[in-house]
Amino acid sequence: MSLTQERQKELDELCRKFRVDVVNALHSIQTGHPGGSLSVCEILTALYFVKVQVDPKNPGWADRDRIVIGKGHAAPMLYRVMAEKGFFPVEEMKTLRQLDSRLQGHPNPLDCPGIEMTSGPLGIALPAAVGMALALKLENRASYVYAIIGDGESNEGVVWESCQAANKFKPDNLIVIMDKNGAQLDGPTDVVMPGLDMAKKFTAFGLHVQECDGHNIAAICDAIDRAKAAKGTASIIIANTVKGRGVSFMEDAPSVWHGRNINDQEREQALNDLGVRHE
Repeated sequence: MSLTQERQKELDELCRKFRVDVVNALHSIQTGHPGGSLSVCEILTALYFVKVQVDPKNPGWADRDRIVIGKGHAAPMLYRVMAEKGFFPVEEMKTLRQLDSRLQGHPNPLDCPGIEMTSGPLGIALPAAVGMALALKLENRASYVYAIIGDGESNEGVVWESCQAANKFKPDNLIVIMDKNGAQLDGPTDVVMPGLDMAKKFTAFGLHVQECDGHNIAAICDAIDRAKAAKGTASIIIANTVKGRGVSFMEDAPSVWHGRNINDQEREQALNDLGVRHE
């Protein structure tokens, strides 16, 4: 299914709004992870507003698609997208990372509707997603499982163990999307722990592999369609993104903005970059 240019523009504007709201939310609470939240925006928007079958009024619907996010520190963007979808009020974003809030710093499935699993420790989403996909196969359900992982997260050995399991059991209802933004907490991913050629690595592990522009919603959706057409194998889409996308000083220093607070001056600059003008 191809997106019309009009729909693409609507979704791009939605992403701009999400970025503005996340910047404002993180500035307000003076905590959180801006860089990775901004890089994953189009991926989450493509899933929740185009490709994924979910029902915010019935989060436990048995035939829903599942989304698990390995890079749980990107929860601010996840929550903002889910709120727009209708899982909880947008106004609840004001409680982000606060005591007794459902919107904790990393996703919490016990309290927050629509969250499939917690994801504080990096690496745990993909093995869980493999298990979910296989369980859905055993139940003869047509649902898909989408696992969003980071390139820095892929330093974890369990990611590759999960690929081995996927190669053996071949859950073709599993679609992995890598938010490949090139940076992690301690620096560029290729410096901290060189990932070599990710596409060749995943191919060697037996997955169906694609790459796309992770900030182009139409390209993401087309890649998902091709992944669904690849039968008998799990799929991964390597989505090339920019950490801190849309905010100039975050893009220029992506690792610095993994988890840094946004001060007043930086907020104003970020909002200007995102097209919000103040008198």
